[in-house]
Amino acid sequence: MSFAQIAKRLGVSPGMVRQRYMQMVEDKVLQVVPVTNVTLLGYNMLAMIGVEVDGNRMLDIAREIAAFDEVIYLVICTGTYDLLVEARCRDADHLLQFLTERLRSVKGVRTTETFTYLQIVKESYI
Repeated sequence: MSFAQIAKRLGVSPGMVRQRYMQMVEDKVLQVVPVTNVTLLGYNMLAMIGVEVDGNRMLDIAREIAAFDEVIYLVICTGTYDLLVEARCRDADHLLQFLTERLRSVKGVRTTETFTYLQIVKESYI
């Protein structure tokens, strides 16, 4: 929605909307980033991977895994897994290669469980 459209809805000037927008960006309240559709880029296999690691090396392991090109999201968490890793791969062969040759070769990775995406029902960036 344009600044002019927002301004009309709010009953203020487009300049006011622009000013508030710029202030939120400056204050780091709002961040505007492009979101790519990975399937249009040839990545037809998306997966969330639960990873159990050696606790004394958790941060180092997380950083090492985060550096892989296939990894688009990584969080350290509580529960059954220490890390949740979202990976994008071209196809099943690429995912298998990523799991066996890269992820499982990281020193300190104990176990992994892979959840492949069949369909994304909701994707929100609030």
